[in-house]
Amino acid sequence: MTVAPPAPSRSEILSLFRSLLRVARQFSDYNIREYTKRRTIDGFRQNRNLSDPSLISSAFSDGKSQHEIAKRQAVVYALYAPQLKSVMELQNPQRI
Repeated sequence: MTVAPPAPSRSEILSLFRSLLRVARQFSDYNIREYTKRRTIDGFRQNRNLSDPSLISSAFSDGKSQHEIAKRQAVVYALYAPQLKSVMELQNPQRI
């Protein structure tokens, strides 16, 4: 008989959310940074109304695995990222 892990606390869930947003800020590319941020917010909104402890635990463990993947991707991307900024990040864009 397998015992389900206890549902994570609200503080653990919020900590994971903040950690995912922190990882998103590590991407130097605007598009990847914004996509990661948007994906994090959408994922947490989608699971906001879960009430079954097993579903909450499952979503939390999925979020933790996504966090580990994002951290690895941020490190690898930092090694090969282009040095040019996106047009969205330029303070005074040149008129064409």
